[in-house]
Amino acid sequence: MSNATRRIVIVGATSAMAEHCARLWVQAAPVDLTLVGRDHGRMERVAADLRVRSPRSRIGKVCADFLNPLAIRATVDGIARQGAVDIVLIAHGSLPEQPACQEDLSACSEALRVNGVSPVLFAEAFAEHMARQGRGTLALIGSVAGDRGRRTNYVYGAAKGLLARYAEGLQHRFAGTAVRVVLVKPGPTDTPMTAHLKAQGVRLAGVEQVARQVVAAIEAGKPLAYVPGRWRWIMVVIRHLPRAVFHRMKI
Repeated sequence: MSNATRRIVIVGATSAMAEHCARLWVQAAPVDLTLVGRDHGRMERVAADLRVRSPRSRIGKVCADFLNPLAIRATVDGIARQGAVDIVLIAHGSLPEQPACQEDLSACSEALRVNGVSPVLFAEAFAEHMARQGRGTLALIGSVAGDRGRRTNYVYGAAKGLLARYAEGLQHRFAGTAVRVVLVKPGPTDTPMTAHLKAQGVRLAGVEQVARQVVAAIEAGKPLAYVPGRWRWIMVVIRHLPRAVFHRMKI
């Protein structure tokens, strides 16, 4: 690998959005790409596809525990020992059923940990290494659901709201440095995670389109990117609706 080859890490690499982002990166130029996930078999299928698309790229895999803080630290430290990382994309998460979270506190806890706490722990561990190397881009996948609590998904939204506040603080920490922190807020996207929404007739953005915009935001180092872009204005309206009006809406 040449010295100019960028080193990219994707946490939650088997998610549909992450996989499409990986495809865009390897097709643009050879990269040193590390996939981090929980399922070795699924990661190997993603890696095999990427190797076919870019034979000159180096594709590595790391199986990790996504909920244990000590395991997360060990995983990140192990990746960092192999050399400086240019881009980290933290893309894992799940879309829980709100009624299940209301009825089962274990399900509620799991949703908060997977969608909020775990991404923050991975980001904090990578942030330490980027601070030492003095550069890098750290990107987190949030959600428009974090902009205002809604009855249909407020536990998931609370986790993504945590991620948004964390990203703001991390941006403040690294202001004036060569470390960039990018928060991406996708709207509902057509992936296996949202199959039940698609079945209900919810309008979903294509995952390929969203992935292109995610990669573009990361490459530009944007502090905040709504994807597709129309969600920025949709959420401006939703955030500013008077409470009396908002509470009459079934969204």
